[in-house]
Amino acid sequence: MVSYVNALLYGVGGIVVAGMALLVAFQEKLVYVPVLPGLTKSYPITPARLRLLYEDVWLTSSDGVRLHAWFIKLFPDCRALDVADKQNVKSTCVEYFISGGHPILRIMLVYRLQCNVFMLSYRGYGASEGSPSQHGITKDAQAALDHLVQRTDIDTSRIVVFGRSLGGAVGSVLTKSNPDKVAGLILENTFTSILDMAGVLLPFLKWFIGKSSSKGPRLLNFVVRSPWSTIDIVGEIKQPILFLSGLQDEMVPPVHMEMLYAKAAAHNGQCSFVEFPTGMHMDTWLSGGDRYWNTVQEFLEKTAPEKKDNISSREGK
Repeated sequence: MVSYVNALLYGVGGIVVAGMALLVAFQEKLVYVPVLPGLTKSYPITPARLRLLYEDVWLTSSDGVRLHAWFIKLFPDCRALDVADKQNVKSTCVEYFISGGHPILRIMLVYRLQCNVFMLSYRGYGASEGSPSQHGITKDAQAALDHLVQRTDIDTSRIVVFGRSLGGAVGSVLTKSNPDKVAGLILENTFTSILDMAGVLLPFLKWFIGKSSSKGPRLLNFVVRSPWSTIDIVGEIKQPILFLSGLQDEMVPPVHMEMLYAKAAAHNGQCSFVEFPTGMHMDTWLSGGDRYWNTVQEFLEKTAPEKKDNISSREGK
């Protein structure tokens, strides 16, 4: 009987160890999903299909990886305010760097907020080359921002970073690292860390891994190659931050957003937290309706206001 129990324990232990070994070996496959099952890497919706003016942008990351991006411009020249007047359209001309979110959400930023949108595909995503990793994606985001600040057709003082889920983790790192280039940050349904998310997706791992809510010795923390510890980063960001939380998020527990806000607000008095009762992980922007867009618009107007000389110029025409 004793030998049978021992054999059972060894067997279960072996399965657990083997499972953890597989998780360690293939963790990038769990963290990064460039292509959803059953789909291809090609974009189902492009700006051209929606009759939007856009520019195909090709960048090279600092480690030589070739990246693809779209730059959707509200007008051919953001400073052509006479065009805005003729069309009776309010031109905020906020230079919006998008680091994460559904493509339709990004397109809606153009329609609903009247702003320019820069859409980057991380390495391994879309038409970009390479394979995703935290180290590499951090470089990709920096390359995109460096491209924006070197452009002469936009107001580089009004760049706002937006990120949902993983994009929020990327955007937080980018914002913290560039206090002189980024005016503000918007986080939507973002996790505290991949370490914490491992315990959410695979509950038994809570005893072996975690950043904020681990119940055990966190033995696996040191082998995680993409920890994306947003909870540590947000406390060091000095720019204004808007937190958008969908309370029905089925992927990232809403408490993660609460924890991020609490950490940021303890060090930064320019933080705002807004909840959307019916918002899920991917549709908070849709279920939030006008309240969602009004919230973002108010944040943009406060964080990246239109310059007075531009307003005076437009009124004089």
